[in-house]
Amino acid sequence: MSLDLLVRNATLPDGRTGQDVGVRDGRIVGVEPGIAAEAGRVIEAGGRLLSPPFCDVHFHMDATLSLGLPRLNRSGTLLEGIALWGELKPHLTHEAVVERALRYCDLAVAQGIGAIRSHVDVCDDRLLAVDALLDVKARVAPYLDLQLVAFPQDGYYRSPGAAANLERALDRGVDVVGGIPHFERTMAEGAASVRALCEIAAARGLRVDLHCDETDDPNSRHIETLAAETLRLGLGGRVAGSHLTSMHSMDNYYVSKLIPLIAEAGVAAIANPLINILIQGRHDTYPKRRGMTRIPELAAAGITCAFGHDCVMDPWYSLGSGDMLEVAAMAVHVGHLSGRDAMRACFEAVTSAPAAIMGLDDYGIAPGRRADFVLLQAADPIEAIRLKAARLAVVRRGRVIAEAAPRLTRLALAGRPAEVDPAAYAPLATD
Repeated sequence: MSLDLLVRNATLPDGRTGQDVGVRDGRIVGVEPGIAAEAGRVIEAGGRLLSPPFCDVHFHMDATLSLGLPRLNRSGTLLEGIALWGELKPHLTHEAVVERALRYCDLAVAQGIGAIRSHVDVCDDRLLAVDALLDVKARVAPYLDLQLVAFPQDGYYRSPGAAANLERALDRGVDVVGGIPHFERTMAEGAASVRALCEIAAARGLRVDLHCDETDDPNSRHIETLAAETLRLGLGGRVAGSHLTSMHSMDNYYVSKLIPLIAEAGVAAIANPLINILIQGRHDTYPKRRGMTRIPELAAAGITCAFGHDCVMDPWYSLGSGDMLEVAAMAVHVGHLSGRDAMRACFEAVTSAPAAIMGLDDYGIAPGRRADFVLLQAADPIEAIRLKAARLAVVRRGRVIAEAAPRLTRLALAGRPAEVDPAAYAPLATD
């Protein structure tokens, strides 16, 4: 048997060790120990973790890398960020949006991201950002799956023309129906927007992903309406609620009713740990709420939970590097998800869980699947999160599209090793 690529002696996220992965014509043809074959290229994994690509299921690519335009967000609040974006929108050009998005895609690929779901603002009557990201989607398709969400940033009802613009964006090829019910003028209009948006998705056979209850107000309960509409319209498995930060502040009795409803409806939950803990609690004195939704309770109910990066160097977030392991690590800390099974679930929340939410059916390291994977400088998913492991090789359709040298530090200390490999400091005992 002749192969295009052979990865030897890899550890897989499910714990299997000593696995070889054979690739031909862009597809995985074998996953087993000791594959005997010639290959055009051989990668010696050396027992390191071979993972499916990272997936960022919540991002804003139309705004990325625009930090400082037209000014900085001095308060650091969500509302000032929205106002800033409103100031910038009239000055956007197709070329500038495309150029920034392509630069971000370069960074994402280097960080081992293989798929991104990006919300794109449809409240500009020109639909400039929509056309720009559709252009980007076509250009990056050989190396990155980009899924677009029609997002009425200023409110489906609150912004004149947003309803018509959302339909126009979907007609142009945007993939997913988005919304922001908590930003409507009233709770009633927010609930009405959820119903309208879900009906549009049902009529068009599309997925739904709403910014839902991104607020500290425990009375913002649009996720309840989203779950009910999902049940009414039979949209289970196609709907996600993003942020859900009001759940952080809700009383436990109400949540004890809400979570089973979300589970019954088959609605997924998407948290954005970096942004949620930075944006929420801004009106608090002490103690300060951190805002990330109730991931442990949602996961315990069988709800698919995933994490997104949300923003990188834009009006809302001045930091970020496209590193989904940083996202997972923040979730571990802020969500008290330090149990070993919980940490493994956090790794799944930036790989297999978002892939399921996005409907990436050809995802995963198994025979017959697309040969997309990342070799990490770590022995297992927990170590990958702990170390923010280097991406040693990023493979797309069986071709290495990004490579990095292992992180090693040379030491000049008498009687000590000549170099330090952070991945060599494994725990003394694991399960």
